[in-house]
Amino acid sequence: QVHLVESGGGSVQPGGSLTLSCAVSAYTRCMGWFRQAPGTDREGVASMSSGGSTYYGEFVRGRFTISKDNSKNTLVLRMSSLKPEDTAMYYCAAGVRSCGLNGQDFISWGQGTRVTVDS
Repeated sequence: QVHLVESGGGSVQPGGSLTLSCAVSAYTRCMGWFRQAPGTDREGVASMSSGGSTYYGEFVRGRFTISKDNSKNTLVLRMSSLKPEDTAMYYCAAGVRSCGLNGQDFISWGQGTRVTVDS
């Protein structure tokens, strides 16, 4: 079981930026970020394979970047040009199957960090 702890959430105005971090006990084949807003289904935000391939949700449209800081065993999600519709709880996840944005392929989840985009 991989242990994941997210941080970096908060409140920001539209157009602003936030960087989310996920401290991981060990990287797996696929590491990802998901989000869930109240009353909506969970959706994949971004993921990165062990080989460095990245996958993004269509709504990201170049605004977010997923990366790893191997020196700190940390998965990072840099978000810019934030919109009110980006408001959600963001979760870090670890998967062992082929990489993508299907939440069912991820076996370990963090507790989440809340992002609020509001003027």
